[in-house]
Amino acid sequence: MRAEDNITLTRTDPGTPMGALFRRYWLPALASGELPEPDGAPLRLPLLGERLVAFRDSAGHVGIVEEACPHRQASLYFGRCEDGGIRCAYHGWQFDRHGRCLDIPSEPADSGFAEQVRIRAYPTLERGGVVWVYMGDPAKQPAPPELEWALLPDSHLFVSRRLQECNYLQVMEGGLDSSHQSWLHRWTLQDDPVLGTGAGGRSRIVEIIGADPNPRYEVAPTDAGLLLGARRRAGPDEYYWRITQFLLPCFNLVAPTGDLSLNAQAWVPADDENCWSWAVNYHVDRPLTAQERDAMARGAGLHVEFVPGSRQGTGHRGNDYGRDRALQVARKSFSGVPGIAMQDTAVQESQGRIADRTRERLVSSDNGIIAARRLLLDAARANQAGGAVPGLDPASHRCRAASVIVPQERLADVPREALAPVVPVPCWQVVG
Repeated sequence: MRAEDNITLTRTDPGTPMGALFRRYWLPALASGELPEPDGAPLRLPLLGERLVAFRDSAGHVGIVEEACPHRQASLYFGRCEDGGIRCAYHGWQFDRHGRCLDIPSEPADSGFAEQVRIRAYPTLERGGVVWVYMGDPAKQPAPPELEWALLPDSHLFVSRRLQECNYLQVMEGGLDSSHQSWLHRWTLQDDPVLGTGAGGRSRIVEIIGADPNPRYEVAPTDAGLLLGARRRAGPDEYYWRITQFLLPCFNLVAPTGDLSLNAQAWVPADDENCWSWAVNYHVDRPLTAQERDAMARGAGLHVEFVPGSRQGTGHRGNDYGRDRALQVARKSFSGVPGIAMQDTAVQESQGRIADRTRERLVSSDNGIIAARRLLLDAARANQAGGAVPGLDPASHRCRAASVIVPQERLADVPREALAPVVPVPCWQVVG
């Protein structure tokens, strides 16, 4: 990769090409449960290189506004939520969720000065247990997202977000990479109750992934992004297809394993050197069980066990992500790091805060990642030129990943009915 392309892909501050692309979409900002009550404590929320604060006002609506009070630049994080807005702790200036100044206590009520003051504020909406934010041009605001999981009741899904200490792109590339399952997650995957172990106690799919570490890749464009198919041999006359959906700018639908829950991911830059990593598990046709929720809360699947009161897991850079050499020797973890999500975090953060892609030596199993990079670059350039970008139409969100064993050798030949979801939405929408 050229150095200038790596810079374009990894910089998302205001005024950058990729930052402008991200700002065309509704993005997951925080879990609804992180602001549990009206007029509760506000939260710091760095997004796309901007210092923001989130709060739930007296009516229960979420506001996401710039952190600095315009009076003397004190942080609104220390403010008090009351009377329909957030009041700065320093001098009591108060703002509503739309950024309007409601009160300046030190000014005469009839001065009219408060009406001249505004702070930057972004539209929000709540669905799928998530507070979504739109940070782009108001004139180009798209319709709300219609990702399958975002339309489900809270009882049917489990959502978590955590901070990863590296650029969003290398975390995203890990999510789009099917080949590392045969190595980084071997031994761990089979015993994981969310991604590995089926109802029968063993998963044939996990056994196939372990037996064939050399998947063949096919990539196809869709209305929202890319369809990524990884094919492994499942028997003399059949193949296992792990089919992932990548939706611009940062969403991933992960192939399920057998009869387990469906999976989704998203990666939203906090700034150029940190990102918010989202994990979602859901059933379309039934609520998650208490056992499923408990396993996810303890760090199974794509989730981590959190340090109380933090947005990071119990494993982190400072303790080598909980790496245990005994697990490695005993063939319980290929890397010695416990847990699938923490294993991903360890290798992704080990690439540096911003990976230097000019030094890579890519191979055929990286075809999906190469295609995703090209798609992002093309979309950013099209957006700069005023052209159309994929994935803004909610109809393009109505898709699902798939995990199937079929005799077909080509992705295009896999029967559509084999990929049909439970609810009547298309599993893929290939363009052209």
